[in-house]
Amino acid sequence: MYKNLFKRVFDFTIALIALLLIGWLLIIIAILLHFANKGAGAFFYQERPGKDEKIFKVIKFKSMTDEKDENGNLLPNEKRITPIGKFIRKFSLDELPQLINVLKGDMAFIGPRPLLIKYLPLYSEEQHRRHEVRPGMSGWAQVNGRNNISWTEKFKLDVWYVDHCSLWLDIKIIFMTVKNVLAGKDVAISTGGFDGTN
Repeated sequence: MYKNLFKRVFDFTIALIALLLIGWLLIIIAILLHFANKGAGAFFYQERPGKDEKIFKVIKFKSMTDEKDENGNLLPNEKRITPIGKFIRKFSLDELPQLINVLKGDMAFIGPRPLLIKYLPLYSEEQHRRHEVRPGMSGWAQVNGRNNISWTEKFKLDVWYVDHCSLWLDIKIIFMTVKNVLAGKDVAISTGGFDGTN
């Protein structure tokens, strides 16, 4: 009942309250990134598979410039990430615009993280089950190792969440997420990872 009905109400309500409370912060970050990214913009959009593998555009703050070399190729990620980009990644502030995805119904507050479309053909039948629920801003895998566990283990944790989704589990993950973010735990600032962040 919760997974199929009340979870959407819960997600919408929390996302709306969060946007009303921290809207001012999102505006400040967007302004700072507008200048730091040297004309590359403050937001990053990318298509990801959502519930039932329906494609949507995820919204994030853009942490890198679009600077290129003399041949027109993008510079290495480590040369394009800005100081403010590193900061917002360290505290997961780059994920905050996804509150808009939650309001729209593309995402949930808690669920398996949305990965790149190109990886869909690589999933096993069991791993595809991670798309039985909306992808989340945070998830069971993120609070149980995040960048310190293998992708195989992450997928197992994602499917475990699908099978055990409940209001109390979502609340637990929210508190664990806040705790991990404040502690800077399991956060990788390096770029070019599996999820194609920018």
